[in-house]
Amino acid sequence: IMADNQFKRLANQGGNPRQVAEVVNRVLDGGLNSTGSVTLQTSSATTVVSDVRVGENSVITFMPKDTNAAAELTALYVSARTNGTFTITHNNSGTTRAYEYIIIG
Repeated sequence: IMADNQFKRLANQGGNPRQVAEVVNRVLDGGLNSTGSVTLQTSSATTVVSDVRVGENSVITFMPKDTNAAAELTALYVSARTNGTFTITHNNSGTTRAYEYIIIG
């Protein structure tokens, strides 16, 4: 599973004034490029998410998007983090469970 909601980024050398203003204004409006969504794998106890923004020290939190996800929120945790991926350990269930997540750090 890969993140698919990336906002516009600036080049490492910066950008023209319009590009900088667009990015700064998005941040000021709360558009931090640190969210994603995931649907947990059915009939499995782990789901691996690929997201280039994740590092070994990132903190990842979840918000359930459906009733099944809300019911299992307390049984969900991040069991591994590496540069570019994290693993979610969860109940082995036959139902899908959808979450939004946020990455800090």
